[in-house]
Amino acid sequence: MNDHYYTESPSSKSHPAEARFDYRGRAFTLISDAGVFSRGELDSGTRILLSALPDRLQGRVLDLGCGWGPVGVALGALYPDCQIVFTDVNLRALSLAEQNAKASQVTGTFIQSDGFAGIDGMFDYIITNPPIRAGKETIYRMFADSAAHLNPNGQLYLVIRKQQGAPSALKYLSTLFVSAEVIEKSGGYWVIRCMNGGAT
Repeated sequence: MNDHYYTESPSSKSHPAEARFDYRGRAFTLISDAGVFSRGELDSGTRILLSALPDRLQGRVLDLGCGWGPVGVALGALYPDCQIVFTDVNLRALSLAEQNAKASQVTGTFIQSDGFAGIDGMFDYIITNPPIRAGKETIYRMFADSAAHLNPNGQLYLVIRKQQGAPSALKYLSTLFVSAEVIEKSGGYWVIRCMNGGAT
């Protein structure tokens, strides 16, 4: 099968499955599906990424490569004053994210986009579990575009496995941002925080 979670229109037959997880005292039950990243469960990388985020977020937040929406939905539920933008190239994933947000009484903006191609405006936070299998060129372009779409004091948070290129990604991110540092290591995953993006 040539279907990937970063395919715009997955050809795999829809096969919905509930995905349950807890985040900062809140229980979430969201719907995932075939043809979308991590069907039926919150993947380890995203779980570790969520745990490493600040205790408080405000402003405009981009869930970049949102999948079925666990990051944006969880943050929108905990921090309803944030303006959450969900984006994914995968139309099935984006539809699920919108469905899950509505079911969780989370408001947001939903944009089908290949990376930042359809994204306008600036953000205070960009949060991503990047599609490593899409290739280094694709994810490095996402990193560079993130720097260009962050407000002066904005922050990028991302998770990447050490064996899938976290050390080299950290070096590259250090060329884009005033600071790029590993703030969490768990199970082979690194969570990297980049600050002061958008300055050129």
